[in-house]
Order: sequence, then C-alpha cells, then structure tokens
Amino acid sequence: MEFLLDPSIWAGLLTLIVLEIVLGIDNLVFIAILADKLPPKERDKARLIGLSLALLMRLGLLSLISWMVTLTRPLFSIGQFSFAGRDLILLAGGLFLLFKATMELHERLENHPQDSNGNKNYASFWAVVIQIVVLDAVFSLDAVITAVGMVNHLPIMMTAVVIAMGIMLLASKPLTNFVNAHPTVVVLCLSFLLMIGLSLVAEGFGFHIPKGYLYAAIGFSILIELFNQIARRNFIRHQSHRPMRERTAEAILRLMGGRRGGSSGAEAGQRSAENQRLPQETFKDEERYMINGVLTLASRSIRSIMTPRGEISWVDASRPLDEIRMQLLDTPHSLFPVCRGELDEVIGIVRAKDLLVALEQGINIHTFAASSPPLIVPETLDPINLLGVLRRAKGSFVLVTNEFGVVQGLVTPLDVLEAIAGEFPDEDETPDIVIDGDGWLVKGGTDLHSLQQRLDYFELVKPGDDYASLAGLLIAQKGQLPLPGETIDMPPLHFVIVEATDYRIDLVRISKDRPQDDDES
Repeated sequence: MEFLLDPSIWAGLLTLIVLEIVLGIDNLVFIAILADKLPPKERDKARLIGLSLALLMRLGLLSLISWMVTLTRPLFSIGQFSFAGRDLILLAGGLFLLFKATMELHERLENHPQDSNGNKNYASFWAVVIQIVVLDAVFSLDAVITAVGMVNHLPIMMTAVVIAMGIMLLASKPLTNFVNAHPTVVVLCLSFLLMIGLSLVAEGFGFHIPKGYLYAAIGFSILIELFNQIARRNFIRHQSHRPMRERTAEAILRLMGGRRGGSSGAEAGQRSAENQRLPQETFKDEERYMINGVLTLASRSIRSIMTPRGEISWVDASRPLDEIRMQLLDTPHSLFPVCRGELDEVIGIVRAKDLLVALEQGINIHTFAASSPPLIVPETLDPINLLGVLRRAKGSFVLVTNEFGVVQGLVTPLDVLEAIAGEFPDEDETPDIVIDGDGWLVKGGTDLHSLQQRLDYFELVKPGDDYASLAGLLIAQKGQLPLPGETIDMPPLHFVIVEATDYRIDLVRISKDRPQDDDES
C-alpha cells in the first residue's frame, strides 16, 4: 500500500477522473437523447443500464491491458492507410455516430406532428439499450486507452473509472431533464456528436485531430448557447409581466392570421411563416373581425365605444309640450335622456312611446322622468366592468361622465355589440367607413379600433394615447385642427381632410400604399 502515499499517484488519479468525466459527457448526452424515445417510466431504467454497461465494459477492457496493446498494431493496409483493431472500432463507431446523429437531427428539424390523439410513438426499450451498448463500446475504448496512457497502476485506473462513472450516474438525470427540456440544446448536442463522429472516422484513417480543438469548439458553442438560454429566460420573464389576457389575445390573433404592429423582424417572420401554414379560409373575415373585437375589448376605453356628447339626442323638459312631442315622433331613437335645460342636468331615462303616452295623459314630465333615474359611470371604467352595469340597466343605456360630472357620452348594449361585430347604423345614419374606389371615406368620429380592423393595419392605437377617434389622431399628428384639403401622411396610410369646420373634422379620405409584393406581381 506504499504507492498510496505517492503524491504523483493521487495527482494521476484526480487527473484521470477529470478526463474520464470529460470523455464520458458525450456518451451521457447521447444516452439522454436516446432515453427520451422511451416512455417516461422506462427512461431512468435505460439510463442506469446504459451507464452500468459502460462501467462494466471499461473495467473489463482495463483488465485486458495486454489485449488493448495489440489493438494498436496494424492488421492490414489499403494504399497508404494502415488499419489496426482500434482503427476499425473507431471507424465503425464514428460511422454509426454520424448516421445516428444525422437521423436524430433530421427527425427534430422536420418536426413531425404527433398523431391526432396526442400519443407519442415510443421506441422499443431493448432497441434503445442496444444502441446505447454500441455507443458505450466506442466511447469506452477511447476512455480506456486514455487511462492506459495516463497511469501505470491497474487499481488506480479502475478506481478512477468507477468514481467518474459514479459522478456521471448522479449527474445523468438532471442533465437528461435539461437536455430534453431545451430543444435547441438537443440540436447543439447532436451537432457535437456529428463532430465527434467525424473525428472518430478521421482517427480511424490515421488523421489525428487534437482533442483540444474539439473541446475548444464545444466550449465556445456551449458559451453561445448559454447566452441564448439567458436571453430566452429574460424574454419569458418579460412576457410573464404582461397581462395574461394580452398574451392570450396575441396568440389567438396569430393563429387566426391576424397581425399586430410593433413587433420585431424575427417575430414578424415567424408570424408570416405561421400565416402561410394556416389556411386563411379557416376563419372568414367577419369571424376574424368579431374575435379580434372580443379579444381587444378589455384594452379599450369607454370613450372608444360610447356615443359622444355631440351626437346625443335628449329631451329638454323645459320646452313646450308640442315641441317635445314632435321631437319624439321625428327621431328614430327609442330611449331619451330627459334633462332640465342642459344635458348635464339629467332627470331620468325614458322610452319615447312611454313619454308620448304620458304627454297624452297630462302627466308632468319631470315627475315621469324622475321615476327612471339614469345609471352613470365614470369615463375611466373599463368596458369589461361596464357590461355588468349594462345588465343592471335592463335594456336602457348608461351615461358617461368625467371627473367634474360633465356628460361625455352614453353607452348602449348596441355600442358594445358594434365594438365587437362592427357597425349597425340607424335609418338616419350613414356608415362610419365607406369604401371609395381604392380608399375609404371615414367620419372624423370613427373609433380607431374599428378603423384598424377595417384597414388591416394595427399601428393607429398606441398605449397612453388620450384620443379614441380618427379626428383625435389627426389633430395630434398635425398639432392643430387641420383644414379641408390638407393631407397628413402616416405611411403606409395617407389622410386627406374632405370636410371640416372650425372646431371638428367631419370627413376624411384614407388611402393605403399597396405592398411591394402586389406591385411586383
């Protein structure tokens, strides 16, 4: 036992353990990739069998040191190449490794979908074990030859191999889980195996490739992949801070072939590929419009869906009864706010036919309207919570006020439906958006969300904007109220003011640049 006190023995043991672990990493990676082909309950068993066979094979080869020496003696020559037993084993193992790694890469890059019931086609347990044994033979030969060249004492060699395989056995499951959980890492590892297979074939033909070059290339690739994983984790962490509703909406819109602005070139390219894969006829335009409206409803403001103050028809209770009666008969609306002199002094909400009956019966308008007080909501309320208020209104509408109690508009159930499914104009109304040749004639008060969907351009609405209509957008772009005939360019859109007064924009003509692909075709 005196040799155990020799420092050089311990140095050789530690060095050999490190080398055995390094030489076994590629074997471990390949076992992880092969074990993933098995059902989950059999993967640990296959991994343990594979590493155990590798340990037994290396110990058995170490016990045959005299035979290992003969493997380096030339057996035959072909031209200028001489082949020993070791060369033949390296050639066979390298070719097998090239073939297997290429097939694995092809399978993953083709990305064949699973069958319709979601079941994965698992490989046979013993077929996987046999492949592991074949690779063990190749990798064990390389590791054993390294051990023979490093240390002269057989017990030291066997101790180093046992310790190295024990460490690899402990690290095998975490490494397997990590490799299988990251597809890019699997592709990277398969690329390493291709490189190692090529080096084995070169070694078999007598061309020695320094291991340092291989390890340097592998180390550099691992460093780049580490940066990639850090970037991916930061991206996922950033995405987790975004509302789940927003992320879900974007995912569904991508599946429908819809496009959202403000994305990177890589994401745009990915969505373009998805749009080419998904048949657009799966969703009709009306369906896409409505689904988009539902998904974006929560992100909108009440101002974008309400009927603005200037378009509200209201009854002034202080006017003569004949004028009130004529107003009710001449207006197609069925509900009216009854006010005291001005719109901000609302008494109640009444139905036109009920108010006409009350007038015929001589009932006081103030008393009649006060029996149906209005429901009032602040303009800061989001549309999702507004739905509950509209349910309590029982077919009526709600008034929207600002922080000073000034009426800003009103919202009916029809307004919410129009925000989802598009316009339903009354008899006395014209649509907000009308196709006009190669462009569109659009009212100044048109909601930007609806305009985006009709134009198939999603860059008009931005977070933090304090306007909700086309007129608000154009005034913000111009910095002042534009005059009739002026043109405002927001490529690829161009806005021409058709009708405007001193205090508002009434009508705008919008044209859109044609995509370059269309021009070239």
